[in-house]
Amino acid sequence: MRKVENDTVWSMNESFLTLKPQYPFFLANSPKMSQRFLSVEDKFDGKKLTEVALATNQDIEEAIAAACEVAPLLRKQPLFERKAILSFCIQQFEKRKDELAQALCLEVGKTIRDARGEVGRLIDTFTLALEEVGKLNGEVMSLSTTPRGVGYQGFWKRFPIGPCSFISPFNFPLNLTAHKIAPAIAVGCPFILKPASRTPLTSLLLGEILAETTLPKGSFSILPCPREGADLFTTDERLKLLSFTGSPEVGWDLKGRAGKKRVVLELGGNAACIVDQSADLKDAVKRILVGAFYQSGQSCISVQRIFVQETIYEEFKTCLIEGTKKLRAGDPKEETTDLGPLISESDAIRLQSWIQEAVTKGATLLCGGNRKRSVLEATLLENVPDNLPISCEEAFGPVALLSSYRHFEDVLTSVNRSRFGLQAGIFTSNLSHALRAWDELEVGGVVVNEVPSWRSDAMPYGGIKDSGLGREGVRFAMEEMTELRALVLR
Repeated sequence: MRKVENDTVWSMNESFLTLKPQYPFFLANSPKMSQRFLSVEDKFDGKKLTEVALATNQDIEEAIAAACEVAPLLRKQPLFERKAILSFCIQQFEKRKDELAQALCLEVGKTIRDARGEVGRLIDTFTLALEEVGKLNGEVMSLSTTPRGVGYQGFWKRFPIGPCSFISPFNFPLNLTAHKIAPAIAVGCPFILKPASRTPLTSLLLGEILAETTLPKGSFSILPCPREGADLFTTDERLKLLSFTGSPEVGWDLKGRAGKKRVVLELGGNAACIVDQSADLKDAVKRILVGAFYQSGQSCISVQRIFVQETIYEEFKTCLIEGTKKLRAGDPKEETTDLGPLISESDAIRLQSWIQEAVTKGATLLCGGNRKRSVLEATLLENVPDNLPISCEEAFGPVALLSSYRHFEDVLTSVNRSRFGLQAGIFTSNLSHALRAWDELEVGGVVVNEVPSWRSDAMPYGGIKDSGLGREGVRFAMEEMTELRALVLR
């Protein structure tokens, strides 16, 4: 592994994407410039990439009004038209996939390999939405289960909930945004989207493609705006659903101010992974290296806490340290880079201070810990006290904590000793252990013989406790964006 030292000189790839000087936001399907702009920086070297126009409160008000006006039309939109729109988007994503990947690499700091993977998942998510159009048809119900129901016939079906408000995060600005807008198109809900202020560009590139579709005017608005502008995304009662992905502190505050609207929150975590004595050790090491350090650990389901059964602990630790030291941190544009920068230097400084605090309080630094600006090495710590921030909070960076356990029931208790509950992983050949983990772990999903960082875009995804409320995943997001209506015939 190349050390991230203060005198490191990074090579640059000059063939990368050339961006326009300024990008408009999208108001009621149309591009619009403004008098104020938000600067977008290259997250690796800090240089300015471009500017995006900032929406005003008046722009947001107009977007909401346009969404309300078009909602009745979208509710009646034929299914073949929704399918055609999603299909067109997929074709354009394919045509522009290199541009989208390079934009991700620049504005997020995601390695180019990870960026290509996210564009692939963007396409997968829209493809799943295309396949789900028309499947939420409803059900015929027999009401004669009691005497008073004889002679009655029951039905139910789903209807679009109405205008939706979406607030997306910085770490997956294509795929996690797709998990909001593709289901909305599939069920016929107009939406307004606030992209993350640190990574607004790729959402606006999606806007360019959406603007080329046959979506009726007012169906979508993509509005970068200051944080105070986001209040309108939350409090306006004309919006019938708020879907937020981001930090727990912000998410729960938004829920408290959202009023009567439905709220879906996909928040943080400090995901745990268990390796028991029956596991395929080499496979577990290989997958945990990916789960802990993919996207420089900036994922809410990144492997943060690793619990290994004591009889295999030393062998596992040796292999994990060896693998971690081979990971290369640096310029995300280079094909051989494994870890790019964190979203900001302040985040890297914060996480490095957490590492140093843990060592001061008795933890062992097994490898890593060096920092160059916003690039932090892949780092392993051993025996970190449970009450330290790096253990009980969300690290959101390339740091994993290693500890041993003796009895399986004890490790389940250790995993549950967290205010978060998003996903957990377990490597085991013991079916009883797998099923018991599913029954007892207080999380939204348990992944067996894989890291908790793994996610299919079709699966129900979301957390409990401080990790969130409601579920994403295309079909399940579509359910959140619809409401049931019953019909009874006498």
